[in-house]
Amino acid sequence: MAEKKNILTYTGLKKYEDELHDLKVNKRQEIAQKIKEAREQGDLSENAEYDAAKDEQRDIEARIVDLEKLLKNAEVVVEDEIDLDKISIGCQVKVLDVERMKRWNLRSCRFHRGKQLRW
Repeated sequence: MAEKKNILTYTGLKKYEDELHDLKVNKRQEIAQKIKEAREQGDLSENAEYDAAKDEQRDIEARIVDLEKLLKNAEVVVEDEIDLDKISIGCQVKVLDVERMKRWNLRSCRFHRGKQLRW
């Protein structure tokens, strides 16, 4: 089954690439240091710091997998080429609630965990 394309703006793509880089370069080293320090404390069977560090490592690795999958299937939308007559990825919309006289500025973006669009 073909993977779904993840439609992103250039800004969104850069954000995910930066997060992935930070996780791989910085967070992995930090968590490795935490695990090393926890191991040096002795008995791992009752070591809460070791368990917490391993849980954090699992979460980091899962996020890395998610981001790599997201970026592998990313399609960048050129914001200058967006049809302004339709609401689509990257559009900014101004909404006015005339009953309450409230205004909202909304920007559509891709939400990569299940939902297609998030406002």
